[in-house]
Amino acid sequence: MSAPDIWMVGDIQGCCAPLQKLLAHPDIASNAQARFWFAGDLVNRGPHSVETLRLLMTLDDRSVCLLGNHDLHLLAVAAGVRGLGKNDTFHNVLTAPDADQIIDWLRHRQLAHFELGHLMVHAGVLPKWSVKKVLSLANEVQAALRSDQWAKLLQKMYGNEPTHWKNGHTGSKRLRVIINALTRLRMCNAQGHMALSVKSSPKDQVGKLIPWFDMPDRQTRDVTVVFGHWSTLGLLNRPDAICLDTGCIWGGHLSAMRLQDRRLLQVACDQSLDPLASS
Repeated sequence: MSAPDIWMVGDIQGCCAPLQKLLAHPDIASNAQARFWFAGDLVNRGPHSVETLRLLMTLDDRSVCLLGNHDLHLLAVAAGVRGLGKNDTFHNVLTAPDADQIIDWLRHRQLAHFELGHLMVHAGVLPKWSVKKVLSLANEVQAALRSDQWAKLLQKMYGNEPTHWKNGHTGSKRLRVIINALTRLRMCNAQGHMALSVKSSPKDQVGKLIPWFDMPDRQTRDVTVVFGHWSTLGLLNRPDAICLDTGCIWGGHLSAMRLQDRRLLQVACDQSLDPLASS
């Protein structure tokens, strides 16, 4: 029996209609054993966060859903350690009759997944981290989120400092660096320190900042790192790095790539006039 297709999917951000169209695409719907890796930012900014989460929950063990920065923010608001921001659109999750079940499911998701030579994270990895290190550090955060003290972690995760990793980091500093790298990282300076305020495309950068995936001596260069989070970068498809955030919420597309052959499927978001497209 051949291995099931694995579809790696970019940021959904509460855009449930494109996700439904993607799952109904003939290349996907015809394979009942197909599996899915979702790169995080499942919720927020889009109009249907609760519907998106409920749909993802039905996929059960056929899917890996990673946590992105927006998903962690939802958990922080649900825990009462952060207030709703003016641009947050996940209020329907918080007021849903099944909110407790949804939040419990969400805080048991992963921050990193490795399989078949592909490492998926929401945003990026620091250059000194090997695949083994990434998975170990992600597990530290996952364990904290799944514990009875999960709200304390979320209370301390906000902030841009420290900007770099030290093995000696402990407590909130340690967990914040891990979370920021895996869910917020885009650019680094020459020393490998995170420049977390930068959100624009690499081609618009002035100075010496470097995309994390182009850092010299990156320890994960021998595998393919799959990520989202960077809509201004857009689709990136190269042997060592795949970016699948194609700006669904900004009028772009929800993108999925089949791991086995890199076939790309793209579904136009509700704000776009483009029809369902694939290539």
